[in-house]
Amino acid sequence: MGRSGDLPRGLVERYRVSDSAGQDGWPEDAGCPVLHVDMDAFYASVEIRERPELVNRPVVVGGVGTRGVVSSANYIARRFGVRSAMPTSQARRLCPQAVYLPPTFDLYREVSAGVLAIFREVTPLVEPLSLDEAFLDVSGALRRLRLTPAGVGALIRRRVQAEHRIACSVGVGPTKFVAKLASGLAKPDGMMIVPRAEVAEFLNPLPVSALWGVGKRTAERLFDSGLERVADVAAAPLPRLRRLLGTAMAEHLHALARGHDDRAVVPDTAEKSIGAEETFETDHFDRDLLRRELLRLSERTAATLRERGLRGRTVSIKVRFADFTTISRSRTLPVATDVTQVIYRTAAQLLAEQTPPGAIRLIGVRLEQLASDGAEQLAIDTPAQGWREADQAADRARTRFGTAAVRPAALLGDHPGRVGGTEPKPDRTPGR
Repeated sequence: MGRSGDLPRGLVERYRVSDSAGQDGWPEDAGCPVLHVDMDAFYASVEIRERPELVNRPVVVGGVGTRGVVSSANYIARRFGVRSAMPTSQARRLCPQAVYLPPTFDLYREVSAGVLAIFREVTPLVEPLSLDEAFLDVSGALRRLRLTPAGVGALIRRRVQAEHRIACSVGVGPTKFVAKLASGLAKPDGMMIVPRAEVAEFLNPLPVSALWGVGKRTAERLFDSGLERVADVAAAPLPRLRRLLGTAMAEHLHALARGHDDRAVVPDTAEKSIGAEETFETDHFDRDLLRRELLRLSERTAATLRERGLRGRTVSIKVRFADFTTISRSRTLPVATDVTQVIYRTAAQLLAEQTPPGAIRLIGVRLEQLASDGAEQLAIDTPAQGWREADQAADRARTRFGTAAVRPAALLGDHPGRVGGTEPKPDRTPGR
């Protein structure tokens, strides 16, 4: 779906809730059990909360080096054209007066966990999408709370502001698609309610980029065929859309354009993979340096697996070269693992044996085929005591003394300039 924050304003403003008006003037929310809650400029808002002196200044969070990418920008910075996923160098040209900060992911995780706890007090049906957004199905909570769906949305907004001192926007609708679209159009710090009976009126005037799955190329193809608005896609004969986009995409967009979306809020979506990656400030040929970086990333990945009680069987590496060519290589292990050295040795072998020479700008490690950490299955040549026990001891030391308390000796000393780590995923564990 196109960025709803970039959609034209004014087309659907009548669905926005006025905080100053009473609930009697709100749109009808009966039959609208789905909420999408999205923190406003989350990373930047958390940083400003910690530094109140920045409240009236443009603030940009992301990689601060020459190859950094914007992760978040507050709304003052956005007035200058700064957007997430934009190269930091471009942001600096657009808004040189902004304060540029590296991300503090541990802090964002902490705030995210607190916000998710609020959601889960309201309903167990919470589906996190990232650290700063989630779907909620509140249908089962309305009688207990003696509130309407929009009343629940207002309650959540008040609690997030009071307990975490950041703002969020809420979309209330009959389906996930409509609720997510509404939350984006309600930004910043607002709420939008789309009545079940008025979904078509809400969707029809919006550009086709509002539809989930419409990227730049698909939008251009639709525009070239005279289909510029959601209403045009809804009215188009399905055979025509199939010829234009292919059967699957045509049927998907045709259904969304007509307001049909039968996906449920799923609270216990299992993670499919866990990993970490780094972009270097300068390209690197040195394979010794790259192996040390693989060790660093393997350590982070293994620690995350152990923290979440998971192991993985397939180790993969991602390599992006100086010309932006990107490859991935993988190997499946005999048994699942969460051991740093096992992950690292496999990743290093993939680098040595299956990665062509060339200057590398990004490297990553990922574990797939994840399963819960049950009874350990040992390979024939696995020692009874060893690396896993060392990892567990290091985990305990880091918990007590900090993340830098124990490190592999190979990672001591200088390290290559790095833009920053991958954004962490939300905690999808129900009840946590």
